[in-house]
Amino acid sequence: MLEVNDLRVAYGGIQAVRGISFHIAQGEMVALIGANGAGKTSTLKALARLLNAAGGSVRYCGKEISTLAPHQLVGEGIALVPEGRGVFPRMSIVENLLMGAYSRHDPKGVEADIDHVFSLFPRLKERAQQLAGTLSGGEQQMLAIARALMARPKLLLLDEPSLGLAPLYIKKIFQIIRELNRDHGMTILLIEQNAHHALRAAHRGYVLQHGQIILSGTGKELLASPEVRAAYLEGGHAAA
Repeated sequence: MLEVNDLRVAYGGIQAVRGISFHIAQGEMVALIGANGAGKTSTLKALARLLNAAGGSVRYCGKEISTLAPHQLVGEGIALVPEGRGVFPRMSIVENLLMGAYSRHDPKGVEADIDHVFSLFPRLKERAQQLAGTLSGGEQQMLAIARALMARPKLLLLDEPSLGLAPLYIKKIFQIIRELNRDHGMTILLIEQNAHHALRAAHRGYVLQHGQIILSGTGKELLASPEVRAAYLEGGHAAA
């Protein structure tokens, strides 16, 4: 579904991503893990067209998308849940969900999808008219995912969904992510610093370090890798 070849991202003279290549098959969940500054978010922003890549190719369902505008990606079936959640704090939960469906023109379908995401996130249904800015961090992360789902994506890009959350919410968020992939067949690219949770959830993973992929394998293989354990599991990066 997604093929990334020799992707490079630079900020001025600083190379943040140094020619990485990876792929995601339809129905897969793939994790891209690494420490802060490894290039994870830069990679995702380039894929989501929030910044221009310095080089390389990104193909989605056989189509080159590296020159499309962000709103065009939504039309192609790609949705991003950004780092930091990015909810609209002065809008209600329902209004945030409607913003996720801004490009759609099927009111009945939108209404049905609101009911659907409320079934996935009962906590949001209980607070449907509450302002998003008054929600807890975990509830805002649920809303950010629910809002992305309103675009009916085929590929969901998740940027650090566990960042800043309490352990209870981290467990709940990853439970939801696994359900979306397993029960709804959604293809997911998961960018995470929390290697333990990410690799347990993902079919496959890539380890990014200093802008380069240094390891790849199944989630189980990477969890058992001495290099991954030393760098990301035993050192506390994924202890939460």
